[in-house]
Amino acid sequence: MRLLHTSDWHLGRSFHGVGMLDAQRAFVDQLVSAVSDHQVDVVLIAGDVYDRALPGVDVVGLLDDALVRLTAAGAQVVLTSGNHDSAIRLGFASRLLERGGVHLRTRLADLDKPIILPLEPGAGGQGNGAVLAIYGIPWLEPRLVAEPLGVEPASHFEVTRAATSRIRTDLAERTKAGAVHSVVLAHTFASGGISSDSERDLSIGGVGAVPLDLFDGFSYAALGHLHGRQTLSPTVRYSGSPLAYSFSEAKHTKGSWLIDVGPGGVSRVSELTWEPPRKLAVLRGDIAELLESGGHAWAEEAYCQITLTDAHRPQQAMERLRARFPDTLVLGFDPQGGEVKAAASYSSRLAEAQDDLSVCCGFLDHVRGRDADEPERAALAAALDNVRLREASL
Repeated sequence: MRLLHTSDWHLGRSFHGVGMLDAQRAFVDQLVSAVSDHQVDVVLIAGDVYDRALPGVDVVGLLDDALVRLTAAGAQVVLTSGNHDSAIRLGFASRLLERGGVHLRTRLADLDKPIILPLEPGAGGQGNGAVLAIYGIPWLEPRLVAEPLGVEPASHFEVTRAATSRIRTDLAERTKAGAVHSVVLAHTFASGGISSDSERDLSIGGVGAVPLDLFDGFSYAALGHLHGRQTLSPTVRYSGSPLAYSFSEAKHTKGSWLIDVGPGGVSRVSELTWEPPRKLAVLRGDIAELLESGGHAWAEEAYCQITLTDAHRPQQAMERLRARFPDTLVLGFDPQGGEVKAAASYSSRLAEAQDDLSVCCGFLDHVRGRDADEPERAALAAALDNVRLREASL
């Protein structure tokens, strides 16, 4: 049996104001083709299917289309909710969808209710052959699930430990009837540490990290939440997001994992790579070099994040850069070699201004990193004179 591990589709998300629904449709096309080409039996989606709790109609339609096409290609789908999803909305009609091969695990009560798939003839029915049990742990918000899970304190570590403990209990009962290999989906932040009862809950970006050994004993743990594909151990992996959703992901190679499971357990895990719809370019330098260098030609068709290092902020920088790099989405400034200005705050500099013209010129200096030149000072002075004349005539 072959599984395909994905996560973090974030359907409906934009990229610095650019809609990504077409790029996400292209990913679905690649995914459906991969299911057919690699004869995938089960597609795993480890949370954050949507980017928000209330997705748009077109976004819901895209997921509907994806599920129809995946099942038509011969794969079953196991899908869990992430922290971006509304578990209640995503889990709607789960019992009905299960009949069509789409298994939703969005409720706490279902985390220890696996999808059982036979790995050899006769298994899963009256026979005692090896089977695969796929468990889905939905996103566990500690404040909401600690009491139902009977844990204290309400932390990511404690609720995840309780959830995996419930799965192990169910798994132990099932192994009495024959060989059972297990796959667990979880949307969480997993660290590489070893847990102990005295371990403090580690929080990164507001999300508590859970120790890696909470997933010990499972044949494979398909994790979601981190957007970079990575291997934490031979049996614990993140698939990462199928598309880049920030410039920090510019160097990521997006893809998924193919997992082969037989009567003896997991026999092979291999990489599957997605073709990005658009390259990302993170460029840095002075504006003349960026506009003239042939080495940046590849970035002319990419989404660009550009940091200018000119000693003084160039005039009309964005317009000039977009003449060569039309999809410049982020522009920053990090002057190198310019004047070293006093570290006084803008408010203190404002308080020292001698007149209205000094206030205006100081503002220009503050927002663009260079003083007003003579034509600019003359224009500001004329504008201030017009304001004074208007006030005097009222």
